[in-house]
Amino acid sequence: MTERPIRHLNQVELARRWALSHRTLERWRWEGNGPRYLKVGGRVLYRLEDVEAFERNGLSSDAGADRMGIRP
Repeated sequence: MTERPIRHLNQVELARRWALSHRTLERWRWEGNGPRYLKVGGRVLYRLEDVEAFERNGLSSDAGADRMGIRP
């Protein structure tokens, strides 16, 4: 079995993916919201699998969708 490499997004890449300000991601981290993240050598990284899980959860609840700026 071949394992798929884990892909990471930095704050700027994730902000672009969601059309958000990187400052919004910073605020979410400070508030304890948003997807899980890693701090490596002072850098913030988001595992793609955590980002995708957060997106799936956002689609299933109005609260999560609202937090991402998505309106049903």
